[in-house]
Amino acid sequence: MKSLVARSLSHAVICALMLGATAAAAGPVLERMKERRSAKSEGVSAEQSIESPYGSAQTAAVAGGKVLRDVAYGSDPKQRMDVYLPSQAQGSGAAPVIFMVHGGAWRTGDKRMGRVVDNKAARWLPKGVVFVSVNNRLLPEADPLDQVRDVAQALAVAQGQAANWGADPQQFVLMGHSAGAHLVALLASSPTLGSDAGAKAWLGTVALDSAALDVPSIMGRKHYRLYNAAFGTDPAFWAASSPLQQLHAGAKPLLAVCSSQREESCDQARGFAAHAAQLGVRAQVLPQDLSHGDINAQLGLPGSYTQAVEDFLSSLSPALASRLR
Repeated sequence: MKSLVARSLSHAVICALMLGATAAAAGPVLERMKERRSAKSEGVSAEQSIESPYGSAQTAAVAGGKVLRDVAYGSDPKQRMDVYLPSQAQGSGAAPVIFMVHGGAWRTGDKRMGRVVDNKAARWLPKGVVFVSVNNRLLPEADPLDQVRDVAQALAVAQGQAANWGADPQQFVLMGHSAGAHLVALLASSPTLGSDAGAKAWLGTVALDSAALDVPSIMGRKHYRLYNAAFGTDPAFWAASSPLQQLHAGAKPLLAVCSSQREESCDQARGFAAHAAQLGVRAQVLPQDLSHGDINAQLGLPGSYTQAVEDFLSSLSPALASRLR
């Protein structure tokens, strides 16, 4: 009798594990199925090949336009970006581009996550703005300086391909969340990282809730263990990977959105803005009473938060202003 019960329990556990694995895999599978159905309804083949400098990508329809999946900007499998294109031109001239880098403690995350893409693409594609979501190599394979070089390389390739997307290579805005906000802020602050990768000048940067704008100040006091894996113990590396220490006169405008629910985030943003003011660089701080995750996920939803970010974007160029009004 005990043997029969044990076998029954074992069978139940195996079934539960199989169901759990199936559920975990269902998300990406369902997303691909939805893409194919949407592509078919809009007359776009989900298997259409799009050439890039490093190979080919796939295109599928999404709400408000189409997406070019996994456009390569390097030889590593992580060096890929998704390019969301409006379904039809809005306004005159080539489209501006928002270039987005995901977060995840420099170790995890992905360009296709809903909180990274969904509300932003839904907001800006119908306005005629191209939205690019970027993956890069991560810890432990690549430290933050390797990661920011990936982002710079992705930017250079995206600018080189922009005309093929109906976009303007001179109308790019950098955006990132959390660790991705640190990476775009570092790229924006450095006088050489962009040019070394062959990137052209961009309009400005939106850093969504980075608490790592002044790396030496973090590492010199009690801090979260995740920073140890990212920044190690070398003060020279701390300075080289710190947006505040790398900030130079002549840097483009930056908007630092920070969660007022995280004191360290807004403190870092205000410290960066104060240093920027000393250098004559325009840096604005936008506190929001939102969680760290919601700073990312809710951008694009109607309301004062999205409007404030769009006001900053509009201030960067007439082309962006004309699309966002």
